[in-house]
Amino acid sequence: MFLLAAIASSAQQNADHKRSKRQTMPSIDITPEALARQLVIPYQTDSQKVNAIFRWITENISYNLRKARSRNYELSFDEPDDTSPVLKPLNQRVAENVLRRGMAVCDGYARLFKTLCDHAGIQSEIITGYARTGMGRNAAKFSSNHTWNAVFIDSNWHLLDVTWASGHITYRSEEFIRSYNNNYFLSAPARFFQDHYPEDIKWTLMENPPMLTEFNRAPFRYSGFIKSSITSYWPEKGIIYAAAGDSIRFEVESANLKKNLLVSDTPPVEPLFDEYEDPDAPPSGYKKLSYTYTVTNTSSEWLYVICDEKIILRYKLEIKEDQTARLSQN
Repeated sequence: MFLLAAIASSAQQNADHKRSKRQTMPSIDITPEALARQLVIPYQTDSQKVNAIFRWITENISYNLRKARSRNYELSFDEPDDTSPVLKPLNQRVAENVLRRGMAVCDGYARLFKTLCDHAGIQSEIITGYARTGMGRNAAKFSSNHTWNAVFIDSNWHLLDVTWASGHITYRSEEFIRSYNNNYFLSAPARFFQDHYPEDIKWTLMENPPMLTEFNRAPFRYSGFIKSSITSYWPEKGIIYAAAGDSIRFEVESANLKKNLLVSDTPPVEPLFDEYEDPDAPPSGYKKLSYTYTVTNTSSEWLYVICDEKIILRYKLEIKEDQTARLSQN
């Protein structure tokens, strides 16, 4: 009964969304567990169940423009209300908040999708990375700014973006228009990669993903870059040309650095967005850290810059056979 009422009201909600960017969306009074159960019970296959979950979110959750603006289009989070004496898992708390508010930014869309899939017994993942949004296309914005999902159905992983499938923002970002876009549901990896670049490149689902042109201008900035409040970094270019034995100097500067800088040619294991950090915590002092990396492994393709136990930058390492190779930062 709830689903019929919710879907029947979608046309009215569409009109409401077009009226004002400041409008508060109606609360959706149902738990993620109950919602998932109602959504998937008519279906037999995982593919049908995923489609039902995906379409319900696109028809009933609106994009939170106010929150997106407050972060200047950097990666935004749907912070949960942690007032319960028993702390639930983060995804569950965020999903409950999104349903209660009826709106979300990309983080909330992705966490709600995963939570509903979890309750439906379907394996899925939250993917964080860079999306070509059309806003701030300069090199300084080549960083994590979006969240989407991967889902395991029919013995394979598939990519989808429930946020972008839900609608679009008008040119002057004055309002969210609900408009379903099927291009972001179970898209072919090569198509999805055109405007989605994951922090962990395995989630391109491509054997040899091509380089993005943004790497010619700047290294890829992880979500940890934003959390660490990095104000400057070196080298400035994202592709470094070097030969075996060359030394490459890295520098970062921030008001919130606490530990040493490290550069590795092996990606560290880092859980993404396990918990939220206090944005009002006092800084530990303005600092500039440096690290000199010596090229010893000529099979390395990437260099990861790690600060305060967070990955903050990734560079593409191009190895030259002769010792006259010139470093890109010179």
